[in-house]
Amino acid sequence: MMSVLACRICGGATRRVGEKPGKLVDRVFEILRCPSCGFVFVGNPWTDFEKIYSHEYYKGRGADPLVDYVFELEYPDRTIRDYEWRGLLKVITTLLCKKRGIRWLDYGCGNGGLVRFVGQSQRIKILGFDEGWIVNRARQSGIPVLDRDGLKIAEGSFDVVTAIEVMEHVLDPLSTLHRIRKLLKPGGLFFCTTGNARKHRDHLLRWPYIIPEIHVSFFEPVTLEKALNRAGFRAEYRGFLQGHTEIIQCRTLKNLRVRSRAAWQNLLPWRAIAPIIDSCVGFTHHPIGWAE
Repeated sequence: MMSVLACRICGGATRRVGEKPGKLVDRVFEILRCPSCGFVFVGNPWTDFEKIYSHEYYKGRGADPLVDYVFELEYPDRTIRDYEWRGLLKVITTLLCKKRGIRWLDYGCGNGGLVRFVGQSQRIKILGFDEGWIVNRARQSGIPVLDRDGLKIAEGSFDVVTAIEVMEHVLDPLSTLHRIRKLLKPGGLFFCTTGNARKHRDHLLRWPYIIPEIHVSFFEPVTLEKALNRAGFRAEYRGFLQGHTEIIQCRTLKNLRVRSRAAWQNLLPWRAIAPIIDSCVGFTHHPIGWAE
């Protein structure tokens, strides 16, 4: 048994929740939780990132079978991610009061699908940032994705930074949030999506979202609030906004292993369904952050 580690958010003493076996590797991962701020994390993470984020991972043959980056990159008009992209554009423009001339960075952009979709808008300048094999494929498709040097040059230039299903992948959330804060203009917006550990506090080891090879950090809303505050943000709870219906539509279909858009999907009453799903999973319960 490993020794108990300090919380990576507040520094408090953590408690061992239990063990979870890996999906790709034959090893057991320790799951820890901080009773003070609610942060949950993998205490002995696997850090061979080339093996974790291999070609097979991006094709949905790795630790997360719901990932389908190559299909989304090659068939943007067919993928259900189109619903999510449309929803995110609505959410961000709502939060920024439909401001024109927005400079947007999608941090951890993966295949750059959101960047390509939003880039079709003439009133928004959007760039992506990520690393790995899929990013090179995105650049070959003409999607503007920064490398680390480009990210450094762009510090302090963005009105909004998004991190869509990114924070659960990072080993050191505070360092990542500090880096994102440097990228924003004063008063800029940070918006992320990640699983809500509060809804699973009493059964964390059964939560399918904990895939210990790739998902290593898990937040309750109060956890993310504290992390944002420590990184120089003012946390704000905005709840269910215009656009969240489409995002939840995408997430629901994805968990049902639906890959492609179809006419029947829009026949369902998503405006009624999405708030019900949200009340169960707490998707919109996390705060956003404003750069102080």
